[in-house]
Amino acid sequence: MASDSATQLVDLVSAVADGDDEAKRLAVAAFDPMLVDDLLHGAADLGGAAVFASGIGASPGAAAGRAYFTADAAMDAFDRGEMVVLVCPETSPADEGAMRVVEGIITGRGGLASHAAVVARGWGIPAVCGAETLEFGDDGSVMAGGSQLAEGDEISLDGASGEIYLGAAQIDAGGPPAELEVLLSWADEICGQEVAVRANADNGEDASRAREFGAQGIGLCRTEHQFLGERASLVQRFVVDDDESALDEMFDHQRSDFVEVLEAMDGLPVTVRLLDAPLHEFLHGLTGPAADKFHEANPMLGFRGVRLGILRPALYAMQARALAEAVKQRRSDGGDPQAEIMIPLVGAVAELREATATVLAAWAEVLDTPPVVGTMVETPRAALIAGALADTAGFLSFGTNDLTQLTFGYSRDDLEATVIGPYVDKGILSTSPFGSLDIDGVGALVALAVESGRSTNSHLKIGVCGEHGGDPASIRFFVEAGLNYVSCSPFRVPIARLAVAQALLQK
Repeated sequence: MASDSATQLVDLVSAVADGDDEAKRLAVAAFDPMLVDDLLHGAADLGGAAVFASGIGASPGAAAGRAYFTADAAMDAFDRGEMVVLVCPETSPADEGAMRVVEGIITGRGGLASHAAVVARGWGIPAVCGAETLEFGDDGSVMAGGSQLAEGDEISLDGASGEIYLGAAQIDAGGPPAELEVLLSWADEICGQEVAVRANADNGEDASRAREFGAQGIGLCRTEHQFLGERASLVQRFVVDDDESALDEMFDHQRSDFVEVLEAMDGLPVTVRLLDAPLHEFLHGLTGPAADKFHEANPMLGFRGVRLGILRPALYAMQARALAEAVKQRRSDGGDPQAEIMIPLVGAVAELREATATVLAAWAEVLDTPPVVGTMVETPRAALIAGALADTAGFLSFGTNDLTQLTFGYSRDDLEATVIGPYVDKGILSTSPFGSLDIDGVGALVALAVESGRSTNSHLKIGVCGEHGGDPASIRFFVEAGLNYVSCSPFRVPIARLAVAQALLQK
C-alpha cells in the first residue's frame, strides 16, 4: 500500500511541478490525506503468516518483535537489545516508559481514544487495541482462537487493519518521498494564516518532531504526562498525603520540561494545559485509608481537571510559576517564548474565574505581563455556556475526546469493541465517534459554542486539540465552523496540513 501511495504522489507532483497556482491547487485537492499515513509508516511483508487475533487499528504502521506482557518485562527485554511488542490488557500512564521504546503495542481492551491508542499515535508507534479475543492466563501466556502466545514469542501487527500475526514479519521502514513535502508546501500556501495546524506534544523531543512535520505551534501540552514513572510519587504525596513540599520537586521538573518545549517551539504558540488526569492513573497500586479516600467509581467524571486545581489551588499556582520561570529563562537566553495557559474540564463560569485568578496571581510573582489564559470545552455544559466563558477566557479549545464521551455517554476506554464496533456493523453508527467527529451531536455543540463565544468576543481564538484534530473528515467540519487552528498528534500533522488545505478549497 505504501509503495502504491508513493507512486501516486510522485506522478501527481511531477505532472504539475512547473505548473501554475491553479494546477498546484488541483494537485492538493486530488491526493487523499489518509494516504499520507501510509507514506509515514512502515509496511510489513507478512507472507503466509497466521492471523492470531484482530482488534481495532488504533495507530497505523506495521511492527514486529518479541511479545512481552508487562511494562517491566518489556523494558527488561529492550535493555537486552530485543525488538519488543507490548501485549497487555490495557495501558496506563505508568507504562509509558516502556511504551516509548517498543516497536508496537497490542491491548485486549480499549479503542481509538484509549490511553494506548492516543499515546501510540502521538509517538508514531503502531498499535492494535480492543483485541478482545485475547485471553491473558495466569500461567504467563496469552490465548486466542486455540493458539497460544508465550512471553518472548515473535509476533507482528498491522496498526491500520487491526490484525495480529504469529511470527516475525519483515518490516520495510521505507520513508516518504521528497514529493510529499513539495505537496505539503503547496497546501501550506493555501492555508496561509487562515487556519493553523498545531501539535499535541508534552516534551522537547516530541515538540521538535512536530515542528519538523510542519506544526505551527502546540495546541495541547499535557502536563500530567510530565509526571509519569518515578515522578508519579510526587503527585501521590501531594494529593494523598497533602504534602505541599512535593510541589517544590514538581516545580523543578515542570520548569525544566517547559524550557525544553518552549525552546523547541521558539516563536510559535505553546498552549500548556494545567494538570488534568483522573486520579486513578496516578494513585494506582496505593493502599490504606488515605488512598481509599480517593477511590472513585467513575474516575473520568471525578476529582480531576479544574476541580483538583480549585480544591488544591497550590497545584495550579505551582504550574503557573514554573511556566513563568521557563518563559523568563527563555527570554534571558534570547528566545521568543509564546506561552498560553489552558484550564481543563471547566463546566461553570465561576470555576474558570477562580482558577484564572489563581494562575494570574502566581504568574505575577515572576513576570509583569500576564499570559493569555483560556479553557477547554470538553463538557456539554461548557459548550452551552461558551458565550459566558468567553467573558473570561482568552481562547477556547475543544477537547473532543471527552466531549464525545460525555455527549454520547460512551466510555472511550471500554465500549469501542463491545458496543461501538457492533453498532457500526449494524448500521446504527456510521463510524466510531472517537475516530471521526459526530457532526449531528458533538458537532452541533461545537458550532453552538463557536457562535456563542464569538457573539461575546468577535475576535475570540478557537481551536480543537482532541484526536479529531487529525482526522480529515472532522477537519472539514472544523474549518467550516470557523476554527482558527486544529491540533493533533505529531505524526498526524502532515495529514492535517493537507486536510486543512482541502477544506479551505472546498469552503
